[in-house]
Amino acid sequence: MMEDSLMKDSSLLNKKPIFWFAFRGNDLLVKIENDKAIIPQVEDLQELNLTPVRVQDLGERYDNQYYSAELSNEAVVPEGMEFRGLRQLFNLVDEEFFMFIGRAIQIMAWDKTHQFCGQCGGETYKLPNEFGKACPKCKLINYPRLSPAVIMAVTKGDKLLLARNAKSNFPFYSVLAGFVEPGETLEQCVAREVMEEVGIKVKNIKYFGSQPWPFPNSLMVGFTAEYDSGEINIDKNEIAEAYWFSADSMPQVPNSISIARSLIDWYVDLNKK
Repeated sequence: MMEDSLMKDSSLLNKKPIFWFAFRGNDLLVKIENDKAIIPQVEDLQELNLTPVRVQDLGERYDNQYYSAELSNEAVVPEGMEFRGLRQLFNLVDEEFFMFIGRAIQIMAWDKTHQFCGQCGGETYKLPNEFGKACPKCKLINYPRLSPAVIMAVTKGDKLLLARNAKSNFPFYSVLAGFVEPGETLEQCVAREVMEEVGIKVKNIKYFGSQPWPFPNSLMVGFTAEYDSGEINIDKNEIAEAYWFSADSMPQVPNSISIARSLIDWYVDLNKK
C-alpha cells in the first residue's frame, strides 16, 4: 500500500492540472475519443474509485503535473474508460507523448521491483528529488536501469535487408536489432547481431539516431551499415525469414512511431526513383 496519502504530498497543493498514467499490469488506463487516447485528469484516483498500490511523481511537463500509478490486477475499469496495452496506443497518441508513456511505465515497474534490496534483502526507501532507491542496511543505491540495444538498416546496393521475427505475432518485416552484451561496443554489437541472425558480414557502420523504447526498458540506438560478404543464413530461433527488398517492393513494415520505421523510411527516401 502507499506509504502516505498522496493528498498529503505538498506538491499536489498547486493548481496545475494533474494527469495520471495508471497501469493495471502493463496496460494503461485511457479514454478513447475521436481516435485519440486520453489519460485521466483528476486530483486523486479515488475520484475514479481506484486505489493505487504505489504512486510515482513524474514531475511537471508543459505546466501540468504527472503521476504514474500501479493498480492491482483486480482494479475495475471506470465507466467510459478502458485499459490498453502500449502497442495498442501507437496510432492513438503522437510519438513524443508515447515516449512519455514509456517513461511512466518504466518508472512504475522500477518502483514495483525495487521495494527490497537485491544485495541484502532490506526494505528500500526512495531518495528525495531523484529516481533512486537506497537500502538503509547496506547502503546500496539503485537507479532505473536501461538495456541498450542496437537496431540497424543493412543495405546492399539499392536493396535493404528486412526480416520477420520468429518470436513475434506481428506479420510485418523490419530491420534487425539486438541487445548489447557486456564489454561490447555498439558497433561490435551491430556486426555480431547481423552475423548471428542472418550470417552476413557488414562494414561502414554509422550512427543514425536513438529512441527510448519501453519493451521492456530499452534504449534503441540506430545504425546504418553496408553489406560486406556472405549469404543469408538465418538463425531460425530468432528469424522466420529474411530477404533483400527494393524501395518499390516493400513488405508490411512497422508503425511510423518506431525508429525501425525511421530507418526504413531513410532507405526508401534515399532510393526513390
